[in-house]
Amino acid sequence: MRSNTLAAFVLSTLSALMLAAAPAGAADLKIAVTGVSSSNGTIMVALYNSAETYQRTPFREAAVQAVAGTTQIEFKDLPAGDYAFSLYHDANGNGKMDSNLVGIPTEDYGFSNNAMGKFGPPKYAAARFALPADGAVQSVSLH
Repeated sequence: MRSNTLAAFVLSTLSALMLAAAPAGAADLKIAVTGVSSSNGTIMVALYNSAETYQRTPFREAAVQAVAGTTQIEFKDLPAGDYAFSLYHDANGNGKMDSNLVGIPTEDYGFSNNAMGKFGPPKYAAARFALPADGAVQSVSLH
């Protein structure tokens, strides 16, 4: 009888620890990038979780092999909340977004909500979207 009680205690304690270790409100974000011109290189994504870090310090980053047409990217186990992302197609594989002499990008790029800025990236408010606890799919077209 005592060993059954001990076993039940151990199982209930382990179950509680496993539940505590699971991220609260963990959500998956799927991004469909359309307009990918070729399968050369990678799609580089920076995901931001606040206006203060936007375009400076990504919350998460990803690099996936480009797929001509549409490339799928997925971030798993994110806390529900507000996010924005920027991405570009590093077609030549040099690890940076190339630009011309005046700073205009020469590689395709995009932002969440298909937001566009004037003379630079869009504001966080324009690119921001809410990620609910059950996850979401975002679609963005490269420019």
